[in-house]
Amino acid sequence: MKIHQGIRPQDIVILLKMISIRRENWLMKDLAKDLMISQSEVSESLNRSQVAGFVSRDKKRVNKEAVVEFISHGLKYTFPEEPGKIIRGFPTGQSAAPLYHVFNTQESYVWPHPKGSRRGHYIRPLHKNIPDACMKDDKLYELIALSDVIRAGDQQEKKKAIFEIRKRILN
Repeated sequence: MKIHQGIRPQDIVILLKMISIRRENWLMKDLAKDLMISQSEVSESLNRSQVAGFVSRDKKRVNKEAVVEFISHGLKYTFPEEPGKIIRGFPTGQSAAPLYHVFNTQESYVWPHPKGSRRGHYIRPLHKNIPDACMKDDKLYELIALSDVIRAGDQQEKKKAIFEIRKRILN
């Protein structure tokens, strides 16, 4: 039996990427390439996720209910985030373009990024390569941005984000 060493931030990113793909015939090298994470780290992440019950024994199918439960109830405690100083970056959370219609906020939140065109409060991404990965995958971008709302938003925003993430993952 494998010993569970705890979930790491990149594990959430990898699980959300697997969900955004919406098929089981992906290759580990493709996940690694798309997320700019080494294949060995993807492999270790899948091992942790399998022990935690987030993926099947063959590590190809995501237990979406378990992932949604963790994101809804555990993410804000495991990987909390306090919005920081105003910087230029890539929009996330309530400020992400795909979520404008869901959250009517005047605040702007961003991940630091050299190609960022928006000013907003700094939000530390779950993994340093998230902005670049999200530029290539709109579904992943929505899921990660909603996760950032759960990590850094107020109670009302978190409730909305949980509703939206459930809708996007379980439907």
